[in-house]
Amino acid sequence: MKSIQMKISVLLVFLIALLPVQAQNNPQKPIRIAIAGMTHAHVGFILNRENHSDMNLVGIYEPNREMAERYAKSYHFDPKLIYDNLEKMLDAVKPEAVAAFGSIYEHLAVVEACAPRRIHVMVEKPLATTFEHAQKMQSLAKKHGIHLLTNYETSWYPTTAKSYQLLNDSNFVGGLRKVVLHDGHQGPKEIGCNKEFLEWLTDPIQNGGGAIVDFGCYGANLMTYLTKGQVPISVTAVTRQYKPDVYPKVDDDATIIVTYPTSQCIIQASWNWPFNRKDMEVYGEDGYIVAENNMDMRLRNRKMGKEIKTRITGNDIAVVEDPFTYFFGVIRGDISMKNYDLYSLENNMMVVKILDAARESAKTGKTVEF
Repeated sequence: MKSIQMKISVLLVFLIALLPVQAQNNPQKPIRIAIAGMTHAHVGFILNRENHSDMNLVGIYEPNREMAERYAKSYHFDPKLIYDNLEKMLDAVKPEAVAAFGSIYEHLAVVEACAPRRIHVMVEKPLATTFEHAQKMQSLAKKHGIHLLTNYETSWYPTTAKSYQLLNDSNFVGGLRKVVLHDGHQGPKEIGCNKEFLEWLTDPIQNGGGAIVDFGCYGANLMTYLTKGQVPISVTAVTRQYKPDVYPKVDDDATIIVTYPTSQCIIQASWNWPFNRKDMEVYGEDGYIVAENNMDMRLRNRKMGKEIKTRITGNDIAVVEDPFTYFFGVIRGDISMKNYDLYSLENNMMVVKILDAARESAKTGKTVEF
């Protein structure tokens, strides 16, 4: 009897020992991803990723060969990955996903090439330069059943996730009344953006505007998220050119007021801040939430009486702090987006609609009704 029990125990130990080996022999298959365009300096986000086990970079489209080879030397990838024709690259390497790092105007062309090939796309913020472009992209994505995501730095912030939780899940501040967002920096030229990035970032066609688009989109994205996709009543905007000698074609400062049925959003987007900033103030009937950066927060409500300071990390709240991990999770079905989520197509359609209205308001000097 003891001999039988011993044999069973040995067998169980053997089978348990096999489990991790079997898991290791069947890892999740890496996503085949390609890059469309490299003139957006944020392309370094993907080229410099520390964890490459979840993806294989299979191709790069960039017609500026000199710039592409410069990146190849800097980030140590094979120049053979580089193509000067987007559709040829897609057909040759057959990616599952594409990350777009060209101008905002070029996002439409990327989706036009990828959607019929059933290739999922993630673009850098904002989704499109105009609502007309955004509608075409949305139609293509839905027709061909692809995911179309928009990436923002603030989507990775633990403080963004915590602000949503405190407002919507914990009712920490009561009914929402006002959100004030400050986004921007000293200016793209002032902070040293490379020539290829600067060339289109300061072009009204390729970027859709100046600071009003480059940083105004953050506030529209966050407010749409916090309000769970609520539709605004109106948009009023004022733009300025404090540095026409540096940015002659576009605005370098914008204030956008987005009015909702029971709340208001004030977006202050600028290339004239003395320092880089991405912070958010959320005010309700009973308290406030101030997200100072990606981790630091200040909180107060009527029950607490006095303000407290806290630091939130990814260990404190569920948030994916790498955009490509999030993108791959959506593709695999591990992550299911709600319509108003930060990366979602529906949220970012609203963002572009708000930006369209803001440009129109700034141009005409009138409030634009939704």
